[in-house]
Amino acid sequence: MAAKVKPEQVIRYADMFAAMGSEPRLRIMRLLLSAHPEGMFVGEIGTELEITASTLSHHLDKLKNEDLVRVRREGTFLRYTANTKALEEVLGFLYAECCTRNRAVEPDKVVCCK
Repeated sequence: MAAKVKPEQVIRYADMFAAMGSEPRLRIMRLLLSAHPEGMFVGEIGTELEITASTLSHHLDKLKNEDLVRVRREGTFLRYTANTKALEEVLGFLYAECCTRNRAVEPDKVVCCK
């Protein structure tokens, strides 16, 4: 039996997964995590991932709306960082069932990427 999670939490997590559910946004998240905690300027993200400014803006807005990334203005530039607290929360939601209670997935296989 699944641990009690409020329906609004499940909806929030579903929205977060949906926001990361496109190839460009997943690549953006991975890149921002690799640049943690400093983050990256929008132009750096676009250059690194070869995404046009307008398309990148759309993807960053989706991630920001779900609180997966944070943005701050530095002069005329925008710096984006991954919101690691939000990621920890959404990953913990899955981890709680799959790796702790019923061990559907062995925890050491989750922590170790191949």
